[in-house]
Amino acid sequence: MRAPYGSGPLAPAALAVRGAALLLALVALAHTLVHGIAEPGLALVFGLLVAAGELVRRGAAGEREPAPLAAAGALAYALLGDSAGRPTTHGALQVIAVVVVAQALAAAPRRACGRRTDADRAARRTLTVGFAAVCFQPLYASGQAERWFGDGPYFPLFPLTVLALTALCDAVLAALLVRSAARAEGPGALPPYGSVLVDEVRALTGTGVAIGATGVVTALGVAVAGPWAPAVLCGPLLLTQVSARRYTAVRTTCGQTMASLARATEIAGYTPPGHARRVAALAAAVGRELGLTGPRLTVLEHAALMHDIGQLSLLDPVADGATARLPAAEQRRIALLGGAVVRRTGAGPEVAAVVERQADPYREQPLAARIVRTVNAYDDLCGESVGGPLRALEQLRLGTGHDHQPQVVEALGRVLARGGLTQSGAG
Repeated sequence: MRAPYGSGPLAPAALAVRGAALLLALVALAHTLVHGIAEPGLALVFGLLVAAGELVRRGAAGEREPAPLAAAGALAYALLGDSAGRPTTHGALQVIAVVVVAQALAAAPRRACGRRTDADRAARRTLTVGFAAVCFQPLYASGQAERWFGDGPYFPLFPLTVLALTALCDAVLAALLVRSAARAEGPGALPPYGSVLVDEVRALTGTGVAIGATGVVTALGVAVAGPWAPAVLCGPLLLTQVSARRYTAVRTTCGQTMASLARATEIAGYTPPGHARRVAALAAAVGRELGLTGPRLTVLEHAALMHDIGQLSLLDPVADGATARLPAAEQRRIALLGGAVVRRTGAGPEVAAVVERQADPYREQPLAARIVRTVNAYDDLCGESVGGPLRALEQLRLGTGHDHQPQVVEALGRVLARGGLTQSGAG
């Protein structure tokens, strides 16, 4: 699960991103105030588009870009060279100034309504749009882009090339902010930067492609048809945004269902209070330590929450929920029943497969199942008062020959060491 931007104390990387964005915004605003606004009609059209996109945003947990319409409008203005066949003269600094002012105007009513504004996202957009404008506007205005790509069917390759570089810049900034937010959550939650960056690049294949394509098509449409083009060309992206909101609502409902089912085993007395929550949190930290990010990390968290749901099929609860004492056939039956329940929640076949494989030998399990198995055993051992976290880890290391993957146990040890070796089973 992607860490939310703007939560907890600011890390140095987040401060650097915000500081760079603030400096760029001040320079752009000062330049625009001194030299005036070129082509105010176009500036107004794209400023309103960015502001409207920000006003209709409804950010949700884990959502990479909650305002795709605003992002597409800002990119379109940065990649705008002509308007109705005539060259524009607004320049890169005016693009940044218009986007900054539009974001500020949209943030005012959100604050008045008590809705949170996200400084990290605003800073990221300012730097990303600034990068696109600085790459595009000088080359277009000087005629260098036309000399490179020609003034024909190959010219769209120029904005597409700038768009690809801008997407990479955005992924780098987003990964910095995600890792900074994870650092603020605690030392055990810090994922490797390379893994987070790969996750952010992969995320570009979703809504990022639609945003980029809409931005380029809108810029090209204005070049041919004039300022009215954004009203038509941004319509499909708005419909995509509505569909994404519905998907997010379904995903949120699914998550709430899984959390409720996870608590059901605790309420019924099959597992200790807080067991599923502790295992899910610690498993996610171990997964980050081993390089899991994005969808793979989400699957791990959901499977960790639901790993004991099959125990509801038992007539009598196992002491402390520790099913490792049961015969292998019974463990396998509980795991398969748990997977069947998970499939009915809509969590996805990947989550169900992890739950179903809990009773398999670890060498035959996927990595997520190995992590859940080891973290679950650690929590059980701490709950049994075996002598504290160090003793529990020692027992897990003794079981690496058959029950636990050594790399997972060592990753758990590193996470616990950074977090002070708190006793998980103590609640």
